[in-house]
Amino acid sequence: MDPSARASKMRWAGTGNAMLRIVACMRCRTHSINPICFPSAFRDVTRISPDLILACTCILTLLALQSCTKTSPPANRVILTIVDQSWVDKDSQRQLNEELAQFTKQSGIEVQVVPTPESAVEQLKTWRNLLERGAEVPDVYAIDVIWPAILADNLVDLRAYLPAQEISAHFPELIANDTVNGRLVALPYNMSEGLLFYRVDLLRKYGYRVPPKTWQELEAMAKRIQNGERATGNKDFWGYVWQGAPSEALTCNALEWQISEGGGRIVDKDGKVTVNNPQTIRAWEMGARWVGSISPPGVIAYKEWDAFNIWQAGQAAFMRNWSGAYVAAKSQSSHTRDQFDIAPLPRGSAGIGAVLGGNSYAVSQHSLHKKEAVMLVRFLCGRDEQVRRSRSYAEPPTIPELYNYPELLARNPYFSSVLEVFRNGVASRPSTSVGKMYPDVSRSYYEAVNRVLSRKRTAAQAAAELQDELVTMLKAPRTDANANRYQGSSNALR
Repeated sequence: MDPSARASKMRWAGTGNAMLRIVACMRCRTHSINPICFPSAFRDVTRISPDLILACTCILTLLALQSCTKTSPPANRVILTIVDQSWVDKDSQRQLNEELAQFTKQSGIEVQVVPTPESAVEQLKTWRNLLERGAEVPDVYAIDVIWPAILADNLVDLRAYLPAQEISAHFPELIANDTVNGRLVALPYNMSEGLLFYRVDLLRKYGYRVPPKTWQELEAMAKRIQNGERATGNKDFWGYVWQGAPSEALTCNALEWQISEGGGRIVDKDGKVTVNNPQTIRAWEMGARWVGSISPPGVIAYKEWDAFNIWQAGQAAFMRNWSGAYVAAKSQSSHTRDQFDIAPLPRGSAGIGAVLGGNSYAVSQHSLHKKEAVMLVRFLCGRDEQVRRSRSYAEPPTIPELYNYPELLARNPYFSSVLEVFRNGVASRPSTSVGKMYPDVSRSYYEAVNRVLSRKRTAAQAAAELQDELVTMLKAPRTDANANRYQGSSNALR
């Protein structure tokens, strides 16, 4: 046997055996948790394999627990565990540690953070495996805005624990997103949405008073500024950077083009596949036209940080990114920290289609400490903690009342723009419509769009192929708009 194949076989066998031992030992969890050091090299695990990621996460979780054979501390001592998507980012680690320390100070309940894979795809796989295997730890899970319907079966209904007025304090759209079959399976922590970042100084330099209102204006302005900057010797300058890699980031970008043109959300609220329609095809063709023109040829491999790094270096006039990128763009290390502003994404023929993002916290059905875990979720997502976070640069809060606080708006002036987009043009991905199939639907979608961007398929070919693929995948009724002339409407923007 080839040595590399033998090593691979041994690695997989070891992973399986480790998982069996880990799951068995998790079931006899004690209440005591010892602090452990989480190596920064953990993020390298994402380059190995999904099963190894799960095994490493579980192993590190297990190391945080005392051996099942050791003497337990007093029965009234409760220590919670939490797994958080943002743990791979140092600033987010610092913020979460501060919040957890404050929670411990107020409640007396200690909290340990379980390390996580770096990529969202592997995070979701890990979360699903832990929950579906009935793991008693972690107690609390941070979940992406598109995950509630995927994980709902193993999450606690928070309505049984939370006062109605606390729930209603959040944006109703976010509460609706976190509600699955009438069960509130998570509570909103922050929100995000697609926005247009633009260089104020460069717009003024080239005679523009306001950012582009339409995609056509964006294309014209980006081209003019790009040509002008290159004429001064900056040959690496680009007009517009965004996220075109075959990933969830491209699903968000392409959906924003598609929805703004009236092409719908891939799958409608009744579960019908609607992606093959003239409006969608026109939107994809627009994105493909940008590649190598106003956007770098390499944009088809860009994710959020790739686009941000070019923007941060001052090498682009416009950028599509999440509202949370505003905080990073204002850092002391940013070359453009005082030279940019944000605006709603440009309009298409049907309006604006900014995709909704954000995070919530949920409690595992398998937690041994559900009451205490709910206390932690209430604390992290509550009004007081959101106010405290917003007193420094922060991602937008999920409680509408806070957007009226002059103190918070003075510190985060971009909150006003975020609220405007949220009220007028935010769009959700079809994660609720397709439930647990969403990762597969999204993967098929972003792979199809990426083939269009890389000119391996025409937009019409890709839309037709995707329609057939999704209909088969979902066993859904077919709504082929090229046959039935799908009519997009502004309702698709909400």
